Amino acid sequence: MVKQKTIKSEISLTGVGLHTGKDVTMTFKPSPINSGFSFVRVDLEGQPIIEADANYVVNTQRGTNLEKLGVKIQTPEHVLAALIGCDLDNVTIELDASELPIMDGSSKYFVEAIEKAEIVEQEAARKYYVVKEVISFTDDATGSEIIVMPCEDYQITTMVDFGTKVLGTQNATLKNISDFKTEIADSRTFSFLHELETLLDEGLIKGGDLNNAIVYVDKDISEKTMNNLKVAFGKDSISVKPNGILDNLTLHYPNEAARHKLLDVIGDLALIGTRIKGKVIANKPGHFVNTQFAKKLSKIIKIEQRNQVPTYDLNQEPLMDIHKIMSTLPHRPPFLFIDRIIEMSDNHVVGMKNVTMNESFFVGHFPEAPVMPGVIIVEAMAQTGGILVLSTVPDPENYLTFFMKIDNVKFKQKVLPGDTLIFKCELITPIRRGICHMQAHAYANGRLVAEAELMAQIARKQ
Repeated sequence: MVKQKTIKSEISLTGVGLHTGKDVTMTFKPSPINSGFSFVRVDLEGQPIIEADANYVVNTQRGTNLEKLGVKIQTPEHVLAALIGCDLDNVTIELDASELPIMDGSSKYFVEAIEKAEIVEQEAARKYYVVKEVISFTDDATGSEIIVMPCEDYQITTMVDFGTKVLGTQNATLKNISDFKTEIADSRTFSFLHELETLLDEGLIKGGDLNNAIVYVDKDISEKTMNNLKVAFGKDSISVKPNGILDNLTLHYPNEAARHKLLDVIGDLALIGTRIKGKVIANKPGHFVNTQFAKKLSKIIKIEQRNQVPTYDLNQEPLMDIHKIMSTLPHRPPFLFIDRIIEMSDNHVVGMKNVTMNESFFVGHFPEAPVMPGVIIVEAMAQTGGILVLSTVPDPENYLTFFMKIDNVKFKQKVLPGDTLIFKCELITPIRRGICHMQAHAYANGRLVAEAELMAQIARKQ
């Protein structure tokens, strides 16, 4: 089992936004299990949170841009690539401006900061989406295409062709994410001279200089453009190297452009929110096609997860039979709604109930068409979760369990006499002070029948 990971301590970096030119302080902070990556705008009232979610992408001009309820995050892709490249799952990133620092145009300094903060394992299994068939997205306007195919590991290949002699056709491959630091992290962002002229005219790249962007010279430089570049970059003189890039910068790799595009793909696909086991092949990738593909894959994953039903061997000896359940839970018939506990760990529990026509609630619900009440299904899920929270105390018989909150309850299918219900409850946050916050699902006949977010607390009997 691969465990989820976060950082041990917080660490801050300061820099400037490439497009806004604003100074920004960014702080990486540890985050609890299953929380993923999220950004916090500490400079705004209420310190709003924007999750790293592909559905919050609003535009991809000169970078990936997120927006939630009017709050913006600009160019997070290099930071997200560093988080994935360092094999992290849960991190909070605090910012005092909208745009993340460009640093040297790569992920190098973010990786170094993360390593200083130290990476630690958490007590929860990492969740993966295992690719079983080819999934693709094509941008007809540009011919850009991304596909993902089955593979035991997360691998990425990028192929770039901008139709210019100065750059030519390049490709890059990352066969193991553990090689990100040494092979991809220091690959810097790049631009073509004709793009640079437009950006300067539009007042963008205010934080740009020759240390954080490779500039490929794909046209003759006029005297006016040369003077504008000197002013923009604060240089007394600028010239073009024999390899076709502006001076004051040396390429780290002959195919640095393709490697940086690979870095961008990793960062943009981090917005899916789930680790992937599959091989990604990106032909002429860019932030638009990357994030559109991320949205498509995220939607597919959510649909599959919603419809995915776990299977358990009900013929095996249960972890807890009805006698052990009654020695733990304070509930008794006719208000005890679980018959067995099938499995349990520090962060999840699975229970079972055989629904029979002898249930007391079928007398009135409904006499001519017996259907298990939704509130009873929720109660059964809560009792299953109660086993988990009561397992944290040495004397569960001296405690009672009380509901604190129920959110996002959904009923999908009817439960009828003769059905076997399986309840799976997973912690959303660690149990603290006897408070259990969990996501609960109920299954029957190979289908999801109900789900809810539950919070309960145990209290010692008076």
